[in-house]
Amino acid sequence: MSVNAASEANHVMFRKCVTVAVLFATACVSTSPQDTGLDTVIAQYEIFAQSGDPEAAARAAHQTPQRWGEVTPEYVAARAATAQALLDQLNQLDNNPRGPETAILRHALQAEIDAYTYDAARVPLVGDWGFFAEPHFAANSTRLTSRGDAEAWIARLNDVPRYFDDNIANMRRGMAQSWTAHGDPLATSLEQVREQIVEDAAESGLYAPFLTLPADMDTDTAARLQAEGLASAARAIAAYRGLKVFLETEYAPAARPEPGLGSLQGGMAAYEAAITSYTAGSGYSAADIHALGRSEVARIRAEMEAIIADLNFQGSFTDFTDFLRTDPSFYAETPQDLLEKAAEISKRLDAILPRYFGKLPRLTYGVEAVPAAIAPGYTTGRYSGGNAEAGIAGTYLVNTYALDQRPLYELPALSAHEAVPGHHLQISLAQELENVPEFRKSYYATAFGEGWGLYAEKLAGEAGIYRTPYERFGQLSYEMWRACRLVVDTGLHAYGWSREQAEACFIDNTALAPLNIETEVTRYIGWPGQATGYKIGELKILDLRKRAKTALGEDFDIRAFHDHLLGAGSMPMDALEARMSAWIEGQTQ
Repeated sequence: MSVNAASEANHVMFRKCVTVAVLFATACVSTSPQDTGLDTVIAQYEIFAQSGDPEAAARAAHQTPQRWGEVTPEYVAARAATAQALLDQLNQLDNNPRGPETAILRHALQAEIDAYTYDAARVPLVGDWGFFAEPHFAANSTRLTSRGDAEAWIARLNDVPRYFDDNIANMRRGMAQSWTAHGDPLATSLEQVREQIVEDAAESGLYAPFLTLPADMDTDTAARLQAEGLASAARAIAAYRGLKVFLETEYAPAARPEPGLGSLQGGMAAYEAAITSYTAGSGYSAADIHALGRSEVARIRAEMEAIIADLNFQGSFTDFTDFLRTDPSFYAETPQDLLEKAAEISKRLDAILPRYFGKLPRLTYGVEAVPAAIAPGYTTGRYSGGNAEAGIAGTYLVNTYALDQRPLYELPALSAHEAVPGHHLQISLAQELENVPEFRKSYYATAFGEGWGLYAEKLAGEAGIYRTPYERFGQLSYEMWRACRLVVDTGLHAYGWSREQAEACFIDNTALAPLNIETEVTRYIGWPGQATGYKIGELKILDLRKRAKTALGEDFDIRAFHDHLLGAGSMPMDALEARMSAWIEGQTQ
């Protein structure tokens, strides 16, 4: 999984200039007689997208961000009005054959509209992630190379109280409307908030960037910046303390008792909209996804049983998974040992890339531990994108918390998904696209990105990365994990399942560690629909590859197939199908 935050009524007018009351800066779009209608919409959308993302706006201006995002109801309403106006303009255009821009814009704009329609800001906690994690995550990748960088980070730390207060106000609105988080993701969030509160601000990860000031910086200037940084970190920590009190005393008593969205007024409509967004133009309903998940569970289970038979294991499927979960030989003894094994696997994965790809990204990546302040309750691994212009490599994050819950037989599949040929490869290639609108470089369709990550796990198997039957079983266990997600996510939110029913699919059919199962089900409760994108996207990519191989026969070139599939960046599934169908047809002529 990659780190990507979800996007969040004032009158909006579009001509050659975009203005949104006092919420956004006025920015004019220059046009020429050669501009198409789509060019104008794209230019307007670029301004709109940057106005909603402080980091993107700062990058575009070659500056360092000084604020966190805006989440007030007025702001979200203004975003939705702007998005609707742009979508109306887009829908008035004749079908434009140029690239996937139209499909991407429709998908991205609809997400903004849905965020307002279903008031997603009322529940800003998803279990292993939330607004409270953003400052620490940003601090982990912030390097202060100048006085300006340091002053910007000070300003950003000073903005934490405002950002937290706005999110608390949204949660209070949700409480008044009986739209709150379930107790399980709330408990995970609270655990992470508590971990981020320290008595000495100098020990906080929020202050850590001030330890990266250049060695040759003027001593007095460095001392001043560090003193101001320490004070700003202390103010941010005070905001965490206030958030903790609110969550414990006000919010927890109001947490919803049932895990699924279906128990909330309007919850089913919100869930179907989430499925549509996360499966990115795949056209599935909750019922479709539930049935597909059950079919995939049965297929993968048969492959897992075959490996157990080949091993001549004496016992049942449950006996085998119990053995995998409890035998010490399958677990690292120290965090460093786990990181070193992940790094070694990643280098072996690097070595297979030229066999499967003609174009590789310039940006490199590293392997690091998930920051300790957010590790409890955090997913087992995640990719954080880099920035070539800022000199920041991509990062494959490995959770070293609770080592007895991080089995080594799963590590090759995890590495293939999060590093290469998974998220690092796909995201970095998109960042390096040339001659495309800027938004194309950062746009992320869940079914495309996570579907590619899951496909990368299977590709690693085809390349021989899984050296033992246990690692091959681990890959199948990961694939089963994503198949169970289809069943469980829809079970929770559309069919009223309990947590125990949800966990049963993973306990009965995978070798996932108990903590991983607990963490993941909490995530599905807190982040409805997102988990459905993985298997949907992978199955589409596999179907496209099968169609290409059938059509091209001996002329099929897997490197060319992969290069074209990734060559235009992330996009909705319907746009990907159109792109690859055109490529297949072109190869046969």
